[in-house]
Amino acid sequence: MAESADNKSNFKEDLKVYLKGVKSEWGKITWPSKQQVVTETIYVIIVTTVFTVMILAMDLLFQWILSFLPKM
Repeated sequence: MAESADNKSNFKEDLKVYLKGVKSEWGKITWPSKQQVVTETIYVIIVTTVFTVMILAMDLLFQWILSFLPKM
Protein backbone atom coordinates (compact mmCIF):
# COMPACT_ATOMS: atom_id res chain seq x y z
CA MET A 1 0.00 0.00 0.00
CA ALA A 2 2.92 2.32 0.72
CA GLU A 3 4.15 1.81 -2.81
CA SER A 4 0.83 3.07 -4.22
CA ALA A 5 1.05 6.25 -2.13
CA ASP A 6 4.64 6.67 -3.29
CA ASN A 7 3.55 6.38 -6.94
CA LYS A 8 0.83 8.99 -6.41
CA SER A 9 3.38 11.31 -4.83
CA ASN A 10 5.80 10.83 -7.74
CA PHE A 11 3.01 11.40 -10.22
CA LYS A 12 1.99 14.66 -8.56
CA GLU A 13 5.57 15.90 -8.47
CA ASP A 14 6.16 14.90 -12.10
CA LEU A 15 2.94 16.64 -13.10
CA LYS A 16 3.98 19.83 -11.30
CA VAL A 17 7.38 19.80 -13.03
CA TYR A 18 5.74 19.17 -16.40
CA LEU A 19 3.20 21.98 -15.98
CA LYS A 20 5.93 24.41 -14.88
CA GLY A 21 7.82 23.53 -18.05
CA VAL A 22 4.71 24.06 -20.15
CA LYS A 23 4.14 27.46 -18.53
CA SER A 24 7.76 28.42 -19.18
CA GLU A 25 7.62 27.36 -22.85
CA TRP A 26 4.22 29.03 -23.35
CA GLY A 27 5.84 32.40 -22.76
CA LYS A 28 8.32 31.78 -25.60
CA ILE A 29 5.64 31.38 -28.26
CA THR A 30 5.48 34.12 -30.87
CA TRP A 31 1.95 34.37 -32.21
CA PRO A 32 1.33 35.57 -35.78
CA SER A 33 -0.42 38.87 -36.36
CA LYS A 34 -4.09 38.95 -37.33
CA GLN A 35 -3.14 40.20 -40.81
CA GLN A 36 -0.76 37.27 -41.32
CA VAL A 37 -3.42 34.75 -40.25
CA VAL A 38 -5.99 36.28 -42.61
CA THR A 39 -3.54 36.40 -45.52
CA GLU A 40 -2.38 32.80 -45.07
CA THR A 41 -5.97 31.61 -44.67
CA ILE A 42 -6.88 33.23 -47.99
CA TYR A 43 -3.86 31.54 -49.63
CA VAL A 44 -4.95 28.16 -48.29
CA ILE A 45 -8.49 28.65 -49.59
CA ILE A 46 -7.19 29.67 -53.03
CA VAL A 47 -4.75 26.76 -53.31
CA THR A 48 -7.40 24.28 -52.13
CA THR A 49 -9.88 25.64 -54.67
CA VAL A 50 -7.34 25.43 -57.51
CA PHE A 51 -6.44 21.83 -56.68
CA THR A 52 -10.11 20.89 -56.36
CA VAL A 53 -10.87 22.34 -59.80
CA MET A 54 -7.84 20.55 -61.28
CA ILE A 55 -8.94 17.20 -59.84
CA LEU A 56 -12.49 17.77 -61.08
CA ALA A 57 -11.17 18.59 -64.58
CA MET A 58 -9.01 15.45 -64.64
CA ASP A 59 -11.94 13.34 -63.43
CA LEU A 60 -14.20 14.69 -66.16
CA LEU A 61 -11.46 14.19 -68.76
CA PHE A 62 -10.92 10.56 -67.73
CA GLN A 63 -14.68 9.92 -67.71
CA TRP A 64 -14.90 11.34 -71.23
CA ILE A 65 -11.93 9.25 -72.44
CA LEU A 66 -13.28 6.07 -70.82
CA SER A 67 -16.69 6.63 -72.40
CA PHE A 68 -15.13 5.73 -75.76
CA LEU A 69 -13.95 2.33 -74.59
CA PRO A 70 -16.22 -0.56 -75.43
CA LYS A 71 -18.26 -1.90 -72.53
CA MET A 72 -17.73 -5.52 -71.63
